Amino acid sequence: MIAITKDKRLLGYELLNSYSNISHFVTTRSKGCSEGKYGAFNCSPYTEDKSKKVLLNQFSLLQSLKHPVKDLIIPQQVHNDASLVIDDYYFELPLFMRRAVLDGIDALITAKPGYCICVSTADCVPVLLYDKKLQVVAAIHAGWKGTVKHIVQGVLYLMNQKFGTKGEDVIACIGPSISLESFEVGKEVFEAFRKEGFDMSRISLWKEETKKHHIDLWEANRIELLNSGVPANQIEVSGICTYKNHEDFFSARRLGINSGRMLSGIMIND
Repeated sequence: MIAITKDKRLLGYELLNSYSNISHFVTTRSKGCSEGKYGAFNCSPYTEDKSKKVLLNQFSLLQSLKHPVKDLIIPQQVHNDASLVIDDYYFELPLFMRRAVLDGIDALITAKPGYCICVSTADCVPVLLYDKKLQVVAAIHAGWKGTVKHIVQGVLYLMNQKFGTKGEDVIACIGPSISLESFEVGKEVFEAFRKEGFDMSRISLWKEETKKHHIDLWEANRIELLNSGVPANQIEVSGICTYKNHEDFFSARRLGINSGRMLSGIMIND
């Protein structure tokens, strides 16, 4: 990954950074005003962090971006596979209804310039997509439950149905999240992936010393992208494990559920 601010608190992807008509970012933990397990740069409103501090962090984030943002659109994720297209219908809704339709959503898609769609993560996999031909972007929260339900393929299918997106035109980036080595799971999780048709020889590892399975969510989602027609050279994997690098990135397995979240965002520049 690359630093997109001088203080390195906002990171980005080399593949996406080469396109001047879009903006994107991945937040880190540093240089914010939140405290304790939310320290310091927690931008997610769906935590127990003080709302004033979250808003101050979001304001600081917006000030750090080169292009103006009309709104940060952040769904209230539930570790499922529901996605939402942010279009004219969304903007015609009153504000309280907009918040309601974002509840239970784990992926956002839009072609509206100036609106930054985001997902919050702390070990789960953030995936950003950009259709470079049709100018459509998507932000996906792919936890293990979403991954096993093929959320990435579902988003690409919806992008195709709504906008005509083809896999060959998509740039895809898999962000900081828990690694194969750190993601120890029980037999029920292993079986959930196996029953959904994942090639377990490619995405899992058995550790004899602990008698535990490990799942590679990076590779599982990379395979989902490949199966949807995204070329391998148009997929970037950050390779950063949030569990190992918990001082720089939020990790729910380290800090507990009641902790901060990283924000991954993408938008078409207005």
